[in-house]
Amino acid sequence: MGWIFIALIAAFLVWRMKPAKGVQTMSADELKDRLKDQTIQFIDVRTPTEFKGRHIKEFRNIPLNLLPGKLAELNKEQEVIVICQSGMRSSQAAGKLKKAGFTSVTNVRGGMSAWQR
Repeated sequence: MGWIFIALIAAFLVWRMKPAKGVQTMSADELKDRLKDQTIQFIDVRTPTEFKGRHIKEFRNIPLNLLPGKLAELNKEQEVIVICQSGMRSSQAAGKLKKAGFTSVTNVRGGMSAWQR
């Protein structure tokens, strides 16, 4: 009986970490090659305090909880790359962007924890 509980927890964790349908992922190393592209919208969904402590200058801070109210400020036809601290919140944000009709959304795996300049 205990193994069923463990299997359910493992399945839930895998499901939570799976990217939303249609959302691309990239590593922090792959992100470095994209930062000079001025046609990309770079969004950091961490809190203002986290962003202030350490961030990538090309990224705009829109905390995850404020993202739904800021969608009108973003271009749905332009690529969006999303980052957070570990990749979990940005995965949620990427899913919200995709559901809102954004055509090209990419989540940075590992987030700022994986970032090294």
